[in-house]
Amino acid sequence: MPLERRELYSSPNGDRWFLSRDPATGDVFIRHEANIPSGGRHTDVEIGDFLSGGRRNPEHQALLHLIGTLVEGVPQTGRDQRGVLAERRHGQRHRGRDHRPGSSRQQ
Repeated sequence: MPLERRELYSSPNGDRWFLSRDPATGDVFIRHEANIPSGGRHTDVEIGDFLSGGRRNPEHQALLHLIGTLVEGVPQTGRDQRGVLAERRHGQRHRGRDHRPGSSRQQ
């Protein structure tokens, strides 16, 4: 089964980086495809390894930007002082109510 992938960056020399996923295993990684003069080989790198080492080349910046888009426009959830999500539904807390479908019973 072919990889699912999204191009992150294409360098002026023809190297390309992709955020890739193997649908058979669910593994997600970065695939670097070297340009033809460099041999045109591909290298797969785990995302953690790709981002470690403090490098901030354009391909790293592109991945970080893509990750950042996952939280754009997402409303912040309420958290208590311990960082635990506060349960909120329709702006009201559910106190002693049975919220199973078809149930109108109060405890």
